[in-house]
Amino acid sequence: MIKSIVSVRLVIFSLTLLFCLQYAPLSAQSKSSTRELWLDYLDRVARPVISNLAEDQLKANMPIALAPKIDNTETRTRVAYLEAFGRTLCGIAPWLNGEGGSEREQKMRAQYRAWTLKAVENAVNPESKDYMVWEGFQPLVDASFFAQGLIRSPWIWENLSPKVQQQVVVALLISRKTIPSYSNWLLFTGMVEAFFCKYGYEYDRVRLDYGFKTFGRQWYTGDGMFSDGNSFNMDYYNSYVIQPFLVDIFDVVKEKDKAYNWIEKDLVKITARYAEIQERTINTDGSFPVIGRSIIYRGAAFQHLANMALLNRLPESLTPAQVRGALTAVIGRTLDAPNTFTESGWLNLGLAGHQPNLADYYINTGSLYLCSAIFLPLGLPADDPFWTSPDADWTAKKIWSGGDLPADHAMHLN
Repeated sequence: MIKSIVSVRLVIFSLTLLFCLQYAPLSAQSKSSTRELWLDYLDRVARPVISNLAEDQLKANMPIALAPKIDNTETRTRVAYLEAFGRTLCGIAPWLNGEGGSEREQKMRAQYRAWTLKAVENAVNPESKDYMVWEGFQPLVDASFFAQGLIRSPWIWENLSPKVQQQVVVALLISRKTIPSYSNWLLFTGMVEAFFCKYGYEYDRVRLDYGFKTFGRQWYTGDGMFSDGNSFNMDYYNSYVIQPFLVDIFDVVKEKDKAYNWIEKDLVKITARYAEIQERTINTDGSFPVIGRSIIYRGAAFQHLANMALLNRLPESLTPAQVRGALTAVIGRTLDAPNTFTESGWLNLGLAGHQPNLADYYINTGSLYLCSAIFLPLGLPADDPFWTSPDADWTAKKIWSGGDLPADHAMHLN
């Protein structure tokens, strides 16, 4: 009897230990550096998408989970693959464009570069099984994320064959057939034109002009935030799309066209203030307010803060170390929860695990990969202060541990 009890207890202990090891947060495991930790997370998120597309097997192997209240099952399924690829690429592109790092990182980057070149080729080749859908409303969105990825990584563009480059151009031209809605979608068309501008193709200045003037002269609401259309929505679209797109598009266009220099002074102030707001919304445990549409884009809620870190444009009020700590906490909080990934490694619908009811009517598995945008600072060299500065608490940790900081105040342009 005693032997039986001992045996049962040993089995229970073994199973418990196995569960804990399997689901232990990556942040709790032994890591040589925070950068290595980020690379582990990036690999876990991006590998299924990039490796399968490189093998021309994305459509065959990527499961399609749809929001319970999906608006159009057939259409959302068809466009899911470009969503997954374009969004993954926009997040990992700066890292692919970089050099150096540990031996392990260099080998990993070399593998991802090879995969990505082949993935782009398959995505734009009408003869491949994984040729993407480029025409339509949702494809315009993800063609823009794809274009943003190519803008963020000239290495990718320069290492594509002339044939594939031309196929990319053809694919992006297809997206011009779609008229954007009067919202952040104006910037989707703008990003495609920014791609053409950057790489020496004829571009449509009207599409750029409309986006800059609408946001710069009509939709700024104050204190570092834009409305998404005529009415303000309390959500994360200033970070999912609006401010990273305005910054990246302007950075491209200003090199060739001075017509939009009027927006620069205000944009510098607005983006700095919104970075401060973003950092302050990250709680001590890496959680953040669950507010607004598309919340299951997970870490993409902080694409703007990550982009400002990548571009070395953080305001003086924020140190690279505290932003690194805050973003690391968000990554762990949104990717370590049980059931975040399927058994085969794909993202599940949810913010902190599998929570399909959080998904809006347009969400599918591919949509989730915008979370890759939080990895943008990996485009900074390994010896950049963002990575090498001693650990520092972010604002929430400082204040809620009793720290005494200056009061926060709104920012006014004039």
